[in-house]
Order: sequence, then structure tokens, then C-alpha cells
Amino acid sequence: MDRLGTNSRLAEDVLIELDRDAGVSLHRQIEASIRASIRAGRLRAGASLPPSRTLAAGLGVSRGVVVEAYQQLVAEGYLASRSGGYTQVAASMPPAAAGTGSAASMAQPAANSAGLRAGSRAGSRAGSRAGSRAGLRARFRVDFGYGRTDVSQFPRAAWLRSVRTVLTTAPNDRFAYLDGRGVLELRQALCDYLNRVRGTLAVPGDVVVCNGYGQGISLLIQVLARRGARRIALEDPSSDDDARVLAGAAGLEVVGIPVGPDGVQVDALDAADADALVLTPSHQWPTGGVLSAAARAEVIRWARRRGAIVVEDDYDAEYRYDRSPVGAMQGLAPDHVVYCGTASKTLAPGLRLGWMVVPPQLVADVAAAKLLADRGSSVIDQLTFADFLGRGEFDRHLRRMRPVYRRRRDALLDALRTHLPELRPAGIAAGQHVVAWLPPGLDEAAVVAAAARHGLGIQGVGPFRIAGAGPGGLIFGYAILSESAIAEGVALLATAIREVRGS
Repeated sequence: MDRLGTNSRLAEDVLIELDRDAGVSLHRQIEASIRASIRAGRLRAGASLPPSRTLAAGLGVSRGVVVEAYQQLVAEGYLASRSGGYTQVAASMPPAAAGTGSAASMAQPAANSAGLRAGSRAGSRAGSRAGSRAGLRARFRVDFGYGRTDVSQFPRAAWLRSVRTVLTTAPNDRFAYLDGRGVLELRQALCDYLNRVRGTLAVPGDVVVCNGYGQGISLLIQVLARRGARRIALEDPSSDDDARVLAGAAGLEVVGIPVGPDGVQVDALDAADADALVLTPSHQWPTGGVLSAAARAEVIRWARRRGAIVVEDDYDAEYRYDRSPVGAMQGLAPDHVVYCGTASKTLAPGLRLGWMVVPPQLVADVAAAKLLADRGSSVIDQLTFADFLGRGEFDRHLRRMRPVYRRRRDALLDALRTHLPELRPAGIAAGQHVVAWLPPGLDEAAVVAAAARHGLGIQGVGPFRIAGAGPGGLIFGYAILSESAIAEGVALLATAIREVRGS
């Protein structure tokens, strides 16, 4: 069953699917989903579950439905209740849940569940482009620059509590040199979070902490080139300047795979003859398409046939507004998929915190490349983020920011409907940007230039195409703009478009 085509919803804090057409009571579906995640090892012993009220709101059910599911799983021994109303995965599992293996050994169960589940990196990689445009922004009245997170909302007080905890409780040996993977506390906390929220099959030994996506893709390309890779494929269009430049420097050829409304066109993969493929499957950058369950399965079959690696750039999975999130591809094929995530979109790009879940056969080489690059990321920052995750502060911050970004997204769509109804927005259900396709006959470059003359900063899709062909479109980054600034910006754009048409 393709979950994108069902009447289903998922909570943001734990990956649970509900199918209201299944003829099975909702509390039974919640029980089955959590039970399966525990058995598969995606929820480890001691991991905390969301409060019943929070999970109920995310799933769109009454709190009583979640309470009933939790109580049944407590009775079965899968969950344990703590004082204060907290619910955790039980420390001692029932016999049916014992004996879970490594991420590699779980690959087949994950693939079998694909039918049930749904089976750019603007923040960091746009940093170079965004930085080069910093001087231009000073003269823009409104700037729809993409890839920017509202850092004014950074949770300073909560972060400071975690810093204090680390400085007063961390063992002395944590401040010595690390191995290339990063501190165990953060790798474990990331596994708990990603397995719970993104449906990955991550184990701490396969996680490598890095300084954002830019460093992560650099380490991967180095390792793949040394292992004999010749060609890397990117989505077309794609903003992954890091991969393009680094691959060329490593002697790899870069090829583009066309993107359709639902993401990369998988029927073009074989002809690309690539050894690695970089994807944004949960929210294609910049078009916003979501790779379907069938297409994901075909990508994985392609990777297994070729012995290729898929790099899953999960750059903004936490921000979903009008649809349920889709699980990470890594959970379907941990032996062929490198999962990449960062705190750039969720907290602040200046933290330079990123992570990769790497196939077991590549972990040692990637960790060695990380050590050679910089001897490891900041220990204090890693331990702080681990504590921040473990306290549930990351979940709370995301719950606070989703409605903020959604209001800004809604203001953008309202303004486009009012001033520019001929533009066709796409990718609106998620993320921090929207692409709006231009009608035929309206030149993208001319619109961008006219907008700049009217004090509006906006980027077209064209510069991100590898093959250089395709319809014209505009990229609206709305994350740091107020609702009034968004409305003003769209009005300026409407004036610019009238000028282009008049000329």
C-alpha cells in the first residue's frame, strides 16, 4: 500500500501511520505500529515516547485512543510508565522483541514493510551562494532568498541548560581526542530520534558526526573516489553545489537525472551509469516533489544491481504542514543508503552540526576521512546537542516552529493568489520555500532582473539545472520574512512582471 495514496496521518514525534479505511480500530493500529518499531529495533529500550496528548494531536485522534494503546503495550511489557506521566520503551523486552540485530540485518524486514510505510541542502550548501549575495541583500526591500532559517527563534535558554549540564557532568575523558565517528552520547541520541521520527534503521556504530552537510558530502565523495567510483548523479534541477564542485575536484563525472512532479525520474537511472546518486526524496529541492513508494523501491533495486550508493539528503523533513512526513529511504536499505541530516534548518546553520548514517561497509573509511579532515567536531557542541535531544527540547522547538513557518507559507500563498494567480505554486506542503512556475512566454531571467530593479531579491530555477532546459520558475524562501514583508514582496514581483510584459 502506498501511504501517500491513503487516508493516513503521522505524528511528527514518532513515525506512526493510521489508515482510517483499513477497518481496524485506531488504537489497535497505534499499538501495532509501536510494537513493530520496538521489535525492529527502531525504538530501543529506554527511549521516551511522546506524551499521549501530543501524539493524539499529531495523529488527529482523541487522547483516549492513544492512552488505550499505551496501556495495552504496557500490559504486554513493551512499554513502561514513569512517575510524572512519561512513557518509555521497557528496559526488558518480551521474548518476541528480543534479539534484534544490526542495521544491516534489519534491512530485509524494513524492505518488507515498505508497502505499509510508503514504500538545498539549501541551508548549508546555499551558504556559499547566500554569502555571495549578502551585499546585494542590503539594497533589497524584500529578499526571498532560499535556504535561510529564522535564527532569531533559536532556543537559547534551553540550549544553555544543556551546556551547563554538559560542563558540570561530562566525564573528563570526553574532552580528549575522539574517534572519527563522534561522541557516543550524540550518536545514540541521534539514533533514538531518527529511528523514532524518520523511520531509519540506525545504530550508533554507523553514525558519523560532521560539520554540516557540506563536510559530510565531501567525506563521502573522497571515500567513494578512493573506492573506484567514476560518476555521481544529481537531481536536475538541484542546488547541490557542494557535490558538483567536490566531485569534479575528486575526478568524478557529474550527470543529471531529470526531475518530474514527484521527484527524480527513476527510469533514467540505468542510462546514467552512475556509482552514486544524491537524492532529496522527501521534499525534492527545489521543486518540492515527494518520491513515491514505488519509485523509492526502484531506486533501491537499481542501487543493489549496480552496487551503488544512494545519498539521502533529508534537509527539511521536520517541517510538514498539509501532509504526513514520509519515512526515510535509509530504513528500507541501510546497506546502500547514506542518510544525511543537519541542524541547519531546524536550529541554526552556525552550529555546524551534521550527521550521517553510513552503510557498515563504509563507516571505517568515512570516520578515518573525518579524523584526517579536522580531528573531530566540537565535543561540547556534540554533548550539548545530545542532552538537548534527550531532554525532548528538540521536539518542543520543532512543535513551536511548525506553526510559525506555516503562517508565513500561508501568507505567501494568499499573496500569490491575490496578485499573481497565473503563477503555479509547487512543493507547498512542506519545507521553508515554495517554487512557483511561470506561465509560458514569461522569461525567468527577465523577471528576476526586473524584480531586482524594484528592490526584490528572488532567484530563478534556471541556475540550478544541470542540463540547462526546463520551464521557468521562481524560488520563494519565506522562513525569515514577516507576513507583511511577504505580502509586500509579492506585490513588488507583480509590478516587475507587469513591466516585463509591457516591454
